[in-house]
This record gives sequence, C-alpha cells and structure tokens, in this order.
Amino acid sequence: MEYTISKAFHKGRSFIVSDRIREDMSLFAIGDLHLHYGSELKARMQLSDPAWADHEEKFMDNCKRLIEDQDVLVLVGDHSWGKNLQECEKDFEYIRLLPGKKILTRGNHDMFWDAKKTARLNELYGPDLTFLQDGYFPYGDIALVASKGYSFEGPFYLDRKGKVIGYDEKDKEHADKLVKREEERLIASFEKARGDGYKKFIMFLHYPPTNVLEKDSAFTRLASRYDVLQVIYAHCHGKKRFFDSIQGKYRGREYSLVSGDYLNWVPKKIM
Repeated sequence: MEYTISKAFHKGRSFIVSDRIREDMSLFAIGDLHLHYGSELKARMQLSDPAWADHEEKFMDNCKRLIEDQDVLVLVGDHSWGKNLQECEKDFEYIRLLPGKKILTRGNHDMFWDAKKTARLNELYGPDLTFLQDGYFPYGDIALVASKGYSFEGPFYLDRKGKVIGYDEKDKEHADKLVKREEERLIASFEKARGDGYKKFIMFLHYPPTNVLEKDSAFTRLASRYDVLQVIYAHCHGKKRFFDSIQGKYRGREYSLVSGDYLNWVPKKIM
C-alpha cells in the first residue's frame, strides 16, 4: 500500500515534504549530534568522553548500514554548535549525506534556528532537509509532531545525603513559562493534524518529558490527551543522566531516550 502525501503544514503555510509514503518505510530517530565542522568545539564532554570519539564517522557508518533511501530519520535537536547558518553549513552538508529522508526538530543548542522563521529554513534547505516546528510531518497514517519542549533542571538544593530538599523559585517560575509555551505549540500542532484527519501520533521532544523530581508533566498529559503512540526525546547526556526521565511503557505508551551517546551512535528504529 502507498499513501499519497504531498504537504505538511507550518503555521498555516504548506511546504512539500514527500510525494509518496510507502508501507515498507521505516522510521528512525536519534538526537544530539552536536556537529562542529564549521564552529569551534568547547564542550568538555565531547572533548574528553571516549563515547564521543569519532562519533561522526561511527554514526554515518551505522546509518548507511541500517537506513534505506525510502526511510525517515528524525534528528531530535542539538544538531550543530554553529551560532548562525554560515557556521552550520558544513554540518548541514554532513546531514544531507545521511541516507533517508531527514527531519530535524529543534534543540536548546540550535542557535541558528528561530522558531518563528522555520518556514525560511525549509525554503533554504528543502527538500533535502525538513525542519519540523509548529506543524506535523505525515508518516503514512501517523502524524509526527515535534517541539523543543522544556523541563526544569535546577538548581536543586541537596541535603548531606544527596536528597533534593528544594530549588530556586525564580528559576522554576521561568521554567514553568517555557513549559507552557511549548505545550501550547504542541497542542496547535496536534490540532492541525487532527483537522487534517490524523488520529495517530508520535511526539518528539528535545528535552525529556519529565525532570528528576516529576512523575508527570504537561508533556505526559499531552501524550495521554492525544493518545500518542510513542514519545521520543533526547538531551540527557552522560551515564549519570541517562535515566533522568521516563523510559519504556508508561500509561500505555512507549517513551524512548535517543541521545546519540546513549545509543552509541546507532539510530533507534521507532517503527
């Protein structure tokens, strides 16, 4: 079976994303490539952690081994250390060379990406790259919905035993505003997809859906509200942070961390 899909939507404006969606098309995801072909690398973890050694070559080899041209690869934020498009050009060229259809979602370090100018990015780099924000990407009868998301990461105050006993109230108030903004963006995207007849969804976030103190959040509630099949997120780097949020089955849906170093640079097959 083939699904004829020609357009996705960005704030009421359409842009071409695909001519055909095939039943044998697989969906992969990974986040946090943190490429730096055109910018200076200053991140201590990337400079010292063996997990990051030659990660670009490892990832490219794994993609060529696993991903076919008809497949979809979702890159879940933090694509480049470049501060502007000029510094990102070589990183985008690397991403273009990856097999499959590349869908990019927004991360906290993607300084080149103004959410209000996403349509311009798609005009500049489409159809090779699709930047997904405030809209959806059609994958057969499933709508892929994405936003950066947000979760409060402290500072947390600890007692002598390392137990969290408090946090900075002003920082938490600011974080709540960002969570609300991202929640509203996602709702608008879900409703747009619903209006176009979609009933199945996969939600991509860059930040984890919950922080280390939460069992529930605006994003887990959205997942339940729209009966999302899967929630995919990144952002959590290093072994100490791999289990900061939900993984596996939670309230009937699957949650997956796809940070590159967590996956050892092997893209995760979502379906």
